This record gives sequence, C-alpha cells and structure tokens, in this order.
Amino acid sequence: MSKSKTANKQDTKPVVLVVDDNQQNLELLQVYLEDVDCRAIPAQDGPEALEIIAKDPPDLILLDVMMPKMSGFEVCRRIKNDPKTSDIPVIMVTALSEFGDIERGIDSGTDDFLSKPVNKLELLTRVKTMLKLKHLTDKLQRTLAYLNEIEKQAQTAKSEPDNRLIKS
Repeated sequence: MSKSKTANKQDTKPVVLVVDDNQQNLELLQVYLEDVDCRAIPAQDGPEALEIIAKDPPDLILLDVMMPKMSGFEVCRRIKNDPKTSDIPVIMVTALSEFGDIERGIDSGTDDFLSKPVNKLELLTRVKTMLKLKHLTDKLQRTLAYLNEIEKQAQTAKSEPDNRLIKS
C-alpha cells in the first residue's frame, strides 16, 4: 500500500479521546484501545480535553470522573450543552459506585459508564458499540442534510417558470 493510501486510511479511523489525570490509567486505556480500529488521543484533565474537542471533535470520549481542575461531570455537561459537540458519545470511567454519583453522571449527559478497575472486554465492547452508533448517527445526519438540499432544489424548481413552455 502506498504511503498516501496508508495516511488516508489512518485519517478515516474514528478518534477516541481518553481523559484521565492518572498517567497509568491513561496509558492502560490507550493500550486496550489498540485492539480497536481507532486513534486514541490522550488528555490529562478537563480543560485540556475541552480544548482538544473544540479544535477537532473526536468520535467518542472516555472520561474519568474524579480529576483536578474540572470534574468529569462538568466536562460532560459542557460537551452535552454545546450543540456542536452534544452528539459525541461520552463514556464515564469511574471508581465511584454510589447511586448519587451515577445519577449525577446521567444528569450531566453521559451516555454510558465503566467502573474501575476497567475490564478490557467490557471496555472494547462498549467502545465498539458507541463508535458504531456515532458512525450511524453521522451517516443519518448527512443523509438528512442531503434530502433537505434536494427538497430545497425541488421547491426552487417548482417556483420558477418552466422556460421550455414559453415560446418566443
């Protein structure tokens, strides 16, 4: 395969943003993600994650809950409240297990949870499912935009007089 084809193939891989303030957890999640056809990008805190998301939104976010500077709950809330990023699936990765913490995660907009310590099979299954869901959501949005454009063109064509019927 030529270099340009390889580069293009890598460019089309889904991007997973992995956010965790613990370097060992960050590295472990990235190693686990090597078994998924994706590109993992690390972030060590909430503000860094939001900066990365603003520049180039990922296809999926794995988000630690307990972080300094900004909690995962707040990061998730900001992602979900922004119309440009609200469709990005977020999986919260947490050692918290109290119902109140789960409720708080749901209130912030998370799409799923993973408990620490992370089970590799569970992580890979949920990541693959969320990436498939994101791919289908994106495809649906493109199809709807295409249909809206066709509808606009049809409306424009209807409102214009048919010049073929007008004789000089």
